[in-house]
Amino acid sequence: MSDVKAIEDAVRSLPPAELAVFRRWFAEFDNAAWDAQLEDDLSRGKLETLVAEAQADYASGPRKQP
Repeated sequence: MSDVKAIEDAVRSLPPAELAVFRRWFAEFDNAAWDAQLEDDLSRGKLETLVAEAQADYASGPRKQP
């Protein structure tokens, strides 16, 4: 059995209270991983084009609605 399958089975078998604790922990873990990836991408300049586009959009002011 793969590690992922074993984890899936373990999560499925958690009682509701423990599942709630796990979900909170996993949300924090996932958010921290996302933040680390974003920081890494920013430091490597991978988002420069997107940042420049956002700054240009902001500098152009509000858009008129059709």
